[in-house]
Parts: sequence; C-alpha cells; structure tokens
Amino acid sequence: MTARPSTMAAVLLTGHGGLEKLEYRTDVPIPRPAADEVLIQVGAAGVNNTDINTRIGWYSKGVTAETGAGGAAGFESVDAADAAWSGTALRFPRIQGADVCGRIVDVGEGVPRARIGERVLVRTMLRAPVEDRPFECWTFGSECDGGFAQFTVAPARDTYAVRSDRSDVELAALPCSYSTAENMLRRAFVGAEWVLVTGASGGVGLAAVQLAKRRGATVVAVCSAAKAAEVRAQGADRTVGRGADLVGALGASSVDVVIDLVGGSQCPELLGLLRPGGRYAIAGAIAGPIAEIDLRTLYLKDLSVFGCTCQGDEVFENLIGYIEREEIRPVVSRTYPLREIAQAQRDFLAKKYPGKLVLVPPALDRTG
Repeated sequence: MTARPSTMAAVLLTGHGGLEKLEYRTDVPIPRPAADEVLIQVGAAGVNNTDINTRIGWYSKGVTAETGAGGAAGFESVDAADAAWSGTALRFPRIQGADVCGRIVDVGEGVPRARIGERVLVRTMLRAPVEDRPFECWTFGSECDGGFAQFTVAPARDTYAVRSDRSDVELAALPCSYSTAENMLRRAFVGAEWVLVTGASGGVGLAAVQLAKRRGATVVAVCSAAKAAEVRAQGADRTVGRGADLVGALGASSVDVVIDLVGGSQCPELLGLLRPGGRYAIAGAIAGPIAEIDLRTLYLKDLSVFGCTCQGDEVFENLIGYIEREEIRPVVSRTYPLREIAQAQRDFLAKKYPGKLVLVPPALDRTG
C-alpha cells in the first residue's frame, strides 16, 4: 500500500476579490479528521454560483449588483464582515468547493472504521456544526474548507454513502444543485401542477426541471434559445426565451409555482404570472439582489413566498435515494483539472454551457 503524502494540491481563496484570489498550491498540508469527522480523498468537485459569490463577497448587503458584474474582477468595495452565507466574516485562506464526491480514507474518534472505503457525497448545507439549529447556515466550502483539493474533511453525519455506478464527475455535479432544487420544491409543496423555472439551463435550473417532472409537474422553463433543446430534453414541457415578455407569452395568473434562481428586475413579472394562492420560491439572485414589487400583488392574490436556503435532513436523504434508484442524472458539459479553476469559473460566468462544470484534482502520484 502506498503511503499517503503529507501535503496535497488545493486551491486557496486568499481573500474576497477577483480570480487572482484563487491560488493553486501543491504544498498544502492534508487535513486530519477531528472527532466525528471523516477524511475524504476527493474524486471530483463541481463548480457553483456560491463559490463565485463567496469569492467576490456578493452576499454582503453592501453589494447590490448582479453576480456577473464582479464575477471575474471582484467588486471595488466589499464589507467582509457580512460577505458569507452565515453573515459573518470568512477566515482566509479558505479552500472552497461546495460539491464533493470521493472516498473516505480515514476517520476521527467516534466514527466507525468500517466507513473507510465508502464512496460518499457531502451535504452542502452542513447540519452538524450548527447542532441542527434551524435556519442557521454552515456551508461546505464557505464556513469551513471544502472540496477544491485532493483531500477534505467533513462531519461524518453530513457525509452520505452512495451506491451508484456513475462516475465521480457525474456524482460531484449533484449535491449543491440538486439539494437546492429539491429544497425549493419541498418548501413550495410542488405537485402535479404548472411550474415555471427561471435560469433553467444552469445546474440548479436543470435539477429543478428534472425534479419537478419527477413530482408530476408541467414545467415551463426560462432559458436562452441556444440551450432550449437541452432543457426540453431534461423534461421541460415548454421553454420561453430569457428576457421575453413572460406575461405576454404565458398569460397573467397562468402558473401555480415559480422556482426562481435569477431574481433581479424580473421579480414583479414572475409574481404576476402566479395564480391566486400561488407560491414563489427563490434561492438565487444572479441577475441582482434588489427588486421592486407591488405588495398589493402579494396580498390581493394570497401569494406565498419562500426563501430557500437551509435544508432539513430529508432533502439530502431524498437526493441519495433518487441517485441510487437512477431517477436523476445531471448534465455535465465539461471537466477541468483543478489547477484550471479560473478558466472553469470564467466559462461558468459566461454561461457557455448548460448544466454543470466539474473540477478534477490530480492523481495522488502527482500534484502538478
């Protein structure tokens, strides 16, 4: 058996800012699992909006622009004090990466050694560090180190064995996007009804399309014309072009649920699409966090609004079940070596590809 090295390749986020804040290193000490933790050898790690938003400090209330405005270069001024999921300052350097597929190679005190060798996914919204307190955020790759490395540690109870023939790359595309989508659909009580999904060609959007169809919904997807065929292939019954007049295309009060991943100025129009008693769920605002709405629309139509971040145990447990029963399959458009993380994020920001982009760390016999 080859001895495990003492250092690893990893990408360090050295502060809030542009892509220059991502530093690929090959001399980062391999972490050791503490009590109730596991050490995971990372097979692949997906790229997500949250990685970019955290890097540029977009979660700070002082930022009002869309993600893309600072995605590559960062923002001129960011208040680091509230620039993370939890609303508190990050500690740098930080290894990001909200998505991980890998294998357990060591365990800390209190974890059965029988878990060594398990192929696993890590729940993005960790519950163990906040002792299951509701509506507290502790995000893998934000409040603690994540998966942009050859090895990572995670709480044992937030690390789920997965039995699947799919590749590490495919499985690494699932945790963040699909748990986000599943959480939104659960919060909004989605069933066999009309559901509109914004940002439908992205990782979370395609997940929402697939999972809504799984629940029997008729899905209308908002996406670019260039990606419409792929979105329909994933289950959308109808697509509408990004930037189109949605009320003109679909009619006022025409859908039961809106799953919004975009936010921005389109929010009032989305509320206008909802039937009386409709539900609006949001878990992203890449088009901008500020929207002006007519409150009369909310109360005169008896609408329900769901902000969707924290997740109960059942969300990730459901996801593991869907994977193992082969009920879902992510769209992975491209993979990149870990050292090419900057290019992967550039392509992500440019929305060049549908679905997910995934990073692959170097094999253990080399760290270059």
